[in-house]
Amino acid sequence: MSNIPTDLRYASTHEWVRPEGDGVFTVGISEHAQGLLGDMVFVELPDVGDTVSTGDDIAVAESVKAASDVYAPISGEVVGINEDLEDSPELVNSDPYGDGWLFKIKADDAEEVEGLLDAEGYENSIDEE
Repeated sequence: MSNIPTDLRYASTHEWVRPEGDGVFTVGISEHAQGLLGDMVFVELPDVGDTVSTGDDIAVAESVKAASDVYAPISGEVVGINEDLEDSPELVNSDPYGDGWLFKIKADDAEEVEGLLDAEGYENSIDEE
């Protein structure tokens, strides 16, 4: 059973979203997703200032098993990236909801997050896989 924090919102593509205030949201991949991928060896992050739309492939998580696209769960501007992942991509494995976050987005419309799955909805979606 994966750890699925109830204070986050989730995309069906396994990204999580945490509100930071002022329309800024931190984004990462779920514990379930990192578990499927295996040990991270490289994470390609977007550039600060990039403008993204919901569903855009915005980053790449490379593991010993595969490379997987990470999608923008909401539309907006990238306002921060987790530079620690450059030297320590394994943080995505060891702490996917903490130090393993990927990037921050300033949302075009903060209400868009309400359309994402809650923890129960996300759990149901991965149970169906």
